[in-house]
Amino acid sequence: MNIILFGPPGAGKGTQAKNIVKKINGFQISTGDILRDEIKKDTEIGKRIINDMNDGKFVSDHIVNELIKNYIFDPLKKGNIIFDGYPRTLSQAKSLDLLLDESNQKIDLIFFLNVNKDVIIERIKKRKILENRSDDNLDTILKRYETYMETTKPVLDFYSKNSNFKEIDGSLEIDQITSKIDTFLNV
Repeated sequence: MNIILFGPPGAGKGTQAKNIVKKINGFQISTGDILRDEIKKDTEIGKRIINDMNDGKFVSDHIVNELIKNYIFDPLKKGNIIFDGYPRTLSQAKSLDLLLDESNQKIDLIFFLNVNKDVIIERIKKRKILENRSDDNLDTILKRYETYMETTKPVLDFYSKNSNFKEIDGSLEIDQITSKIDTFLNV
């Protein structure tokens, strides 16, 4: 089962992706984790990524699509991927459709965790204390949220027409969100 989880930064995609992974024995593909890994490795791509992230921008679609491609074509992960935070742009959504088509896969469920800015700000303030992530300062949060809202509206429009699209109130407690997702997973 291939699943997309999307929502603004701090919506709880990573937490929910981890829950789904356990239930369906799948593989979480977190663009945030992949990008942070490139930064840790101090690669040329990593250096470009850190500059974009610290400026509150999204990393270019080209870079993200290339990094994701490796996972989609991995035979061990095929048909069992939870996309956490990808796609974020219409270009990425279209690229994902092409990549899945090329690899004879499809998206089974799409979950949109809808959360307002005030809830996001509070969550990320807590996450900064707990996880000490460099991209979790207030100015960066606000830039990332605004950028997300601008770039993701077309993705929301693109996917919301699908019968497998499920919008979930992401301001609920973690266990309530998990419970709502579980009703669609049939596990």
